Amino acid sequence: MSESFQFQLKKTDGGARLGEVSMPRGTIRTPAFMPVGTVGTVKAMYLDQVRETGADIILGNTYHLMLRPTAERVARLGGLHELIRWQHPILTDSGGFQVMSLSGLRKLDEKGVTFKSHVDGSTHHMSPERSIEIQGLLGSDIQMQLDECVALPATPKEIERAMEMSLRWAERCKVAFGNQPGKAMFGIVQGGVVPELRVRSAQALSGMDLKGYAVGGLAVGEPQEVMLRMLEITLPELPTEKPRYLMGVGTPDDILKSVARGIDMFDCVMPTRSGRHGLAFTRRGKVNIRNARHAEDMRPLDDQSNCPASRDYSRAYLHHLVRANEALGGMLLSWHNLAYYQELMQGIRQAIAEGRFADFMAETQENWARGDLEPV
Repeated sequence: MSESFQFQLKKTDGGARLGEVSMPRGTIRTPAFMPVGTVGTVKAMYLDQVRETGADIILGNTYHLMLRPTAERVARLGGLHELIRWQHPILTDSGGFQVMSLSGLRKLDEKGVTFKSHVDGSTHHMSPERSIEIQGLLGSDIQMQLDECVALPATPKEIERAMEMSLRWAERCKVAFGNQPGKAMFGIVQGGVVPELRVRSAQALSGMDLKGYAVGGLAVGEPQEVMLRMLEITLPELPTEKPRYLMGVGTPDDILKSVARGIDMFDCVMPTRSGRHGLAFTRRGKVNIRNARHAEDMRPLDDQSNCPASRDYSRAYLHHLVRANEALGGMLLSWHNLAYYQELMQGIRQAIAEGRFADFMAETQENWARGDLEPV
């Protein structure tokens, strides 16, 4: 642990980077996957279980927590770490993406965004300063700037307007954040799928000398190859000595290919959301546990895993739980998926350390393609 926020780049292997973020609440091994705890809970999971899967950090969301239980209440209760019983780093998204998705319920201008709550219809205003204030009240360790994330497709002119607004908001967030020892504020690169706008955004944010940088506005429906191309254009413009976070990504394959291009941090609801709908990610690819072929299959999802959900429960039982719409089915599959993601990240880190990331990536993709019909 460190009393200040520090990022150490330990090794590179091609474009892949092995590193470590040190801060007062703990160390984050990178590349890192951050389970999403939007409203202070990683859905269907105890946070002790989340920690046991190998997670060093989780994510919370400013928009949702400001509406309920409210940031002020969380602060009175001792902060988010105390409230949810997670004494390790927490990153909070600024709420920009959620607010921007409230089509017809928001009004945007230079000052910020005024919107109606999806919970009770009440009106709220989120400025860059207010977003940072809320994240401070929550007590988050890594705070994100407020940005405008436009829905794609959009015209280059609209993308440019939003990107420039986000840069101005980043400056205001930096001032509002000030100097908070042991904590960090990250800027967010925007620019849609317009290469020159991505470059301009990355260069301008780099000039602000922030603690870390995120790539936002991707994985919102564009093809994977477009997302990867934007990373190839953007990442060379960001400082090599600062952590790089790809927001909202993604599938295991997205993660592998993004690590290969130099991304250090990821978050996504996919492991838990998929688990609640009966889909498991495994060393042998995706498994839809609802399929009838699992009804009498007494094999576990993965007998080599350290996770009890992966190792100790049969596919037949998981199939029964999901088909019967029992909550335990979603709980066990979410647990399994989060463990798989963390095992994947550990494998990635070890491969980079040993200088064999390309081979690890090829072997992993080959195993996914093989499927799980044969004994694992």
